[in-house]
This record gives sequence, C-alpha cells and structure tokens, in this order.
Amino acid sequence: MQKPLLVTEFLDRAREYYADDEAVVATTGERYTYGELGERADRFSSALQERGIEKGDRVAVLDPNTHYHLEVAYGSMQIGAVHTPLNYRLTPADFAYILEDAGVDAIYADYEYAEKIEPIRDDVPTETFLTNDAEAVDGDWEEFDEVLEDAGTEYERPTMVEDEVITINYTSGTTGDPKGVCRTHRTETIHAYLIANHLEIADDDVYLWTLPMFHVNGWGHIYAVTGMGAKHVCTRGVDAEWIFDTVREEDVSYMCGAPTVLNMLIDYHGEHDVETSGENDVRIATAGSAPPEATIRTVEDEFGWYLKHVYGATETGPLITTSDACRTFDDDSPDRFAVKKRQGLGFLGTEIRVVDEGGEDVSRDDETIGEVVVRGNQVMDHYWNKPEATEEAFNDRVEGYYHMGDLATVDDNGMISIQDRKKDIIISGGENISSIELEDTLFDHDAVADVAVIPAPSDEWGETPKAFVVPSNGDPENPPVSEEELTEYTRENLAGYKAVRRVEYVRQLPTTATGKVQKYELREREWEDEDRMVGQG
Repeated sequence: MQKPLLVTEFLDRAREYYADDEAVVATTGERYTYGELGERADRFSSALQERGIEKGDRVAVLDPNTHYHLEVAYGSMQIGAVHTPLNYRLTPADFAYILEDAGVDAIYADYEYAEKIEPIRDDVPTETFLTNDAEAVDGDWEEFDEVLEDAGTEYERPTMVEDEVITINYTSGTTGDPKGVCRTHRTETIHAYLIANHLEIADDDVYLWTLPMFHVNGWGHIYAVTGMGAKHVCTRGVDAEWIFDTVREEDVSYMCGAPTVLNMLIDYHGEHDVETSGENDVRIATAGSAPPEATIRTVEDEFGWYLKHVYGATETGPLITTSDACRTFDDDSPDRFAVKKRQGLGFLGTEIRVVDEGGEDVSRDDETIGEVVVRGNQVMDHYWNKPEATEEAFNDRVEGYYHMGDLATVDDNGMISIQDRKKDIIISGGENISSIELEDTLFDHDAVADVAVIPAPSDEWGETPKAFVVPSNGDPENPPVSEEELTEYTRENLAGYKAVRRVEYVRQLPTTATGKVQKYELREREWEDEDRMVGQG
C-alpha cells in the first residue's frame, strides 16, 4: 500500500491524538492546545483563500520564533500554498530580491520586521500584507488576529501529491544572489521522520526554539515536534540568562544551538553558576562548525546535558549525519568528546561519500581529504528558477549526488570529520592546512573566547593562516595574551607548518542568525587589495 507523504499530516496527527494537550507556549503569554493551534491554522487557511491565495502560490513569513510562524506555515500548507520563510537579518534590498524571485503573493511580517518590507512593497508582486500589530507598523497592514477572528474555520483543502514543492528556503547568498531551495512534501516528511528518530523526539518533549524557525524550517522541527505531539516553547530572540531561566521554568528537555550559542551559555554559566535544568533531563543538538572538545566537555560534564552533533546544509534538509553513535564511545569515557566533535555517520537511508577530484571514494585512513557528497530522500528537489546551479550542485565531481562544498576525512568506522570548506582550506607553500584544526587548538587556550581562522595573502607562501581572536577579557586593545604567544602555542601543539602566522584581536566575529561565523566577510577584507578571488586556495 502506498500513501502520499504530505506535511499537512503532522498537524493532523497532533490534533487527532493530542487535541487537549498543550502545544505552544507563546511569547505573548498565551498557551495553546493542539486543538486551538489547529483551529487558528484553519482560520488562516480560510482567510488566505478569501484573499485569492491558491495552491502553488507563495506565502512568506518574516518572524522570530513565535506561535504566529507555526500558524502561518500550517495555514499556508493546508491549502497547498508554498511556505516561504525569510531570514529576519536581511535588508530591504534582500527581501525585494526574494519576494520578486519567488513571486510571493502574501506575506506575514512580525511588527518588528514589517518596517523592512514597507519600503519595497510597491516594487514586489506581493498583494496581501499581514502583521501581528498593525498599529505599530507604518503603511496599510492587516491585523493578523482580527483576520483570524473574522475568518471561519472552513476552507477547501486541495488534492496534493508528495512530489509537489511545498516550501522554498532561501540560502544566505554569501557568494551571489540567494538561491531558493525547493523542498517537496516528500523531502520534508522524510527529513522530519529522520530527525524524530535520530534526535529522539517524543510526545513528552518540551522543545525550546533557540534555533530560528526560518532556517530550513527550523531544521524540520516545525514538523517533527508537531507531529510527535511535543510542546513548542516560542521565543522572540534569546540570551543566556533567558535560556537558562526558561529551561528551568518550562522543564525544557530539548533544544538546538550552534557552537556560538553553546559558548554564550558557557560564558554566562561560568559567571553566574546557575541551575541548568528543570525536572527534565536536557539534550541539545548542535551543528555548523564542529564544537571544540572543551565546549562539549563543559556542556556534558558541567551542565549535565547530552550533546548530539549533527551536520547538513539548507539543500539537504538540512540534517544528514550524526556523531551520536553510541557503540563508538563509552558514555563515561573522556574519549567520547573526540567522537562527538566529528560530523559522524549518515542518517538512515542517507548515502554519505567523501570523494577525490575524480569522484572516487577516499581511503578510510582519517587523513586523505575529499569532498562530501550526499544522496538521500531528504535532499532538495531543485533550486527555484536556477537549472544551471541545480545541475552543477548535483554533478560536479560525481553524478547524482549533492555536493556539500565541505572537505573531510573518513575514519575506519565510516565517520566523517570536516576539515574545512573548500574555500576555507589554507594552501600554504603547497601544504593543506585546516582552519578548523587551528581554531580548535586556539580555542583550548584560556585567553581565547572565540576564534576564526582564514587564509590570508602571503608573498612568500601564497597563503598563510590568520586568526581573528575574541580575547577572553573582551578587550581587543588589551588582550591577556600576545600575538607571539598564540603563534608559539599553535606551534607547540601542531606541526610547525600549521602554526598561525598572524593574529588580529576583535570584539566579536560576524555571524549569521543561526550563529555560524561568516568567514567570507573576513576573507573579503583580507583579500580586497589582491588580484585573485578571496579564499580561492
């Protein structure tokens, strides 16, 4: 028997089995059951159809992690409209490009971000504009809650098939215009199944939304948490004190966060020594660049949380691997930290390979470097209106696999370990140097709070490692360690040719909304006076 995989079934299931159970803790103080969340989604579906929105039309949402985002997403998808989440850190010009490129028909924008849409609304095809506080926004915006109140709960759910696009997630556009990653009912559903399994989501989980919902649909958690009947704890932005308070008050059991978020929590905990959990045990999933072993050690040994390291990209669902392979480490052994910092093994049904430039698999010696490629049912269908980019992404080194752009090694267990982005690998005097390995080494120094290493131009070597360091005292003018001492520290702990040659102290590193360090900004600055492309290697 074959049954179509549709994203609408996640909320349908929660309403059937958990209608009277708490679904959402809103930032405004309200608490909604799954029955109430479902009714609000139904009303939004009805309101959209009243405004002429049909199956296949694009509905954008620009919102921090509030209950409105969930209602807009499900209300849109229930009528077959394409959910198009937007990164709230972008500029009006970025939004103009995306709204035009996707042909967005309607947008919900939180009152704090609607001002970024107002200046460009006459330049985009969007006709329906909704917000949660129309009085706080200049221009003609409909009040979301009033729209729901006026709408009925009846709407027409069209016939949908699993291979139809249901979400478009735009990449950051760090190397050109953002690309719309098209994901189907099938890819979203299978990805949600996978994270429910590998991240062990259950109906008694309390999930804290520290990860942006716009980021690949919150890594698929808008589906998995809902479908399992777990509880969403919403946010309007986070800081360390608030996270710890909320974990205790709401008995949070699960959350996600980039390594920079972990560092923020570690710094706060070191200064305030607060309780780190409520009644529930806490687990946290982290992705992005691998967290240093010292970070994992603090999270597990001092916080008492269980850390799961996962890996992926917007184009891949995002999640495709996990280091949570318990047969490879003992829970009480310090050796587990070295395992957990690896990107790890492929998810169920996911084929992970590391290939050389000829498309052949590299040796499992944990030394030979190749590019990570992936094939799986959670991988995107295509880029929106970009067939050439789609063709290149799936057929560069080996045909039919999505090319991650990350360079990795593989150990004898088949666990991958990212060494660098292709554009971040440092080729100095013909030797490959991993910026990640250097960052891990520097991060172990007590005087280093955060660090990013990039290739810098060198007349002698072509490229040389340069470290941008946030000092532990927060003062780049008077850091507690000299540049020469940090250089010597890396030389003592690594092969001599890998030692960092240049150090620049900074107050903070540029990051994305999900906490990933934007190395391209640092590379552009370093290479702006050079003839060749920055970070070319």
